[in-house]
Amino acid sequence: MTDSPSDGTDSTELDPEAVVERHERQIEDLLAEVDEPTPRGDDSPTLELAGLELNRRDFVKAGVATGAMAGLAGCSGDIINRGGSGGNSNNGGSQSGSAPDHKVPPGEHDEYYGFWSGGQSGEIRIVGIPSMRELMRIPVFNKEASRGYGFDDETREMLEGAGDYTWGDNHHPVLSETDGDYDGEYLWVNDKANGRIARVSLKYFETDAITDVPNVQSVHGCAVQSPDTGYIFGNGEFRTPLPNDGRDVHNPEKYTALFSAINPQTMETEWQVEVDGNLDIVDTDKDGRWAIASAYNSEEATEVSGMTHDDRDYVKAFDVPQIEKAVEAGNYREVNGVPVVDGTQDSSLNSGDSPIVRYIPTPKSPHCVEVGPDGKYAFIAGKLSPTVTMLDIEALDSSSDPDDVVAGRPKVGLGPLHTTFDGNGHAYTSLFIDSQAAKWDIEAAVDAEAGSTDPVIEKQDVHYNPGHIQAVEAMTTDPDGEWLVSLNKLSKDRFLPVGPIHPDNDQLIHIGQGDKEMELVADHPAYPEPHDCVFAHRDKLDPATTYDKADYEGEKEFVKQSDSGVERTGERSVDVKMSSMRSEFGLKEFTVKEGDEVTFTVTNIEGVRDIIHGVAIPEYDVHLAIAPQDTRSATFTADEPGVYWFYCTYFCSALHLEMRSRMIVEPRD
Repeated sequence: MTDSPSDGTDSTELDPEAVVERHERQIEDLLAEVDEPTPRGDDSPTLELAGLELNRRDFVKAGVATGAMAGLAGCSGDIINRGGSGGNSNNGGSQSGSAPDHKVPPGEHDEYYGFWSGGQSGEIRIVGIPSMRELMRIPVFNKEASRGYGFDDETREMLEGAGDYTWGDNHHPVLSETDGDYDGEYLWVNDKANGRIARVSLKYFETDAITDVPNVQSVHGCAVQSPDTGYIFGNGEFRTPLPNDGRDVHNPEKYTALFSAINPQTMETEWQVEVDGNLDIVDTDKDGRWAIASAYNSEEATEVSGMTHDDRDYVKAFDVPQIEKAVEAGNYREVNGVPVVDGTQDSSLNSGDSPIVRYIPTPKSPHCVEVGPDGKYAFIAGKLSPTVTMLDIEALDSSSDPDDVVAGRPKVGLGPLHTTFDGNGHAYTSLFIDSQAAKWDIEAAVDAEAGSTDPVIEKQDVHYNPGHIQAVEAMTTDPDGEWLVSLNKLSKDRFLPVGPIHPDNDQLIHIGQGDKEMELVADHPAYPEPHDCVFAHRDKLDPATTYDKADYEGEKEFVKQSDSGVERTGERSVDVKMSSMRSEFGLKEFTVKEGDEVTFTVTNIEGVRDIIHGVAIPEYDVHLAIAPQDTRSATFTADEPGVYWFYCTYFCSALHLEMRSRMIVEPRD
């Protein structure tokens, strides 16, 4: 049953304007219970909402109303296409046709690899740039039959060992670095739903490790420690008791959020830091010292009215070498096998001249943090402030005054969420409420008054409500500055209707070099809900086209055709080993007994790229997808007597349909 509005009106009878009015009443009721923040003491300076002409209530109301109307535009037949203030506002189509052709002819390759997080699908999607062609999907936190992921012993055990959850929500893919540039070795991605971090091998484009990070329920932000992949950092977003074992469940003041450092090679959690408030997104400087995390809910509330009470929150700057010294000195408590360092504001480790965590007040529920290519500034979008706060990273060490750390605060538009860079002195910020991308001058923002719109150069309408925004190689020290992608949460009228659940809309924007205007060149529907992406030039990756059996020597067997056979290893256990090649398996049939545990190992002995062999025994939920020169195994119990055909699931030859064999399960006497 659908809940009725609090005023007794049937929500099914409301037109769009009435829905907006209802939301405004609800937000008024919420804010009526919230006091305006009062100035704090001199030792904790207050910050105004920089450049905000609307009062706090009007700003929140505007965001709610915008969201309500946007959600109903498709139902009412009216399309809401909002322009923004400041700079120049272009329309939502390709304007001048001056952008280079983003279409890649048949047989030619894209210039860049794009790695998209798949959100609740739990996968990484590989997209070519600039064509926006989807090339492949890499299952990470999800079982995936087309690649046999979660069905063979190796990947099934990896998923089970990392919590055995049935799904994941991956958000922020990051690439391994050497000297501040992508080295093409690994990708890491976080699981917001279950508090995990996974590693993907870029040699084979497959997940090879997953860590269930202790003591956290949700890892939101994920970052590589630049410049040489020292750690993988994960922001634990949800505050819980520590340990979360049933004590203090009704005492939110006892809850804490954790910042975690993961060893990129062992994938073990090395240490954690507990902090005040909720953590969100994280990025690092370019010298390996500072990890900077956006944050919200400094009020440490459990409901939205409390979480949005104050006009500022605290960005956290983690001094990594100082934290390591604290761990080495034993200044921690161990929780579930992990050293946990106290980084709260009242901690003794934050009382001296070298605090392990700097708390910088920033407006307002800041959502993101991105460090610019030269490493001078960290950019924090306000979300509920129309500004981006720029932190002077060098000043983090040289000044104890939080105000001295702020280098600039331009007003860019309503609902700023994420910022990216072209390497030519420009930043690009997504504006969720305005449905725009704002281009602005970084040094002009340093020179301008706080809250000035002067640094804004232009704005590009996007469709609709952008979240993340990424320019090619923007997270390296040397961005390419040619293309930008806006990952929009809503698509509305942009594509053929496909029912009530719509695709997202990833839009390709040409940003060129220097002062060239932005130009929207393509819409591409995306299966919900991609969250973020990252790009690497194709020259920086060297993926294998067939497996190198030396990579798994000693861990699993390479089964030649002559090695195919059945070996009984116990009264109720059998090893079946078999080769596969075009049109035939190494065994025409094999026989086991009812109740036998069968370990089924298959090697694709082909040496030719692109010839994949699948092996499926559907009745026993077995599906192996085996690349050339690779070996995969599946273990199951043959508990029902009968004849079970197994077959190749990849169309590999003209005799593909004939590529099958029998498993005979004899009754046990």
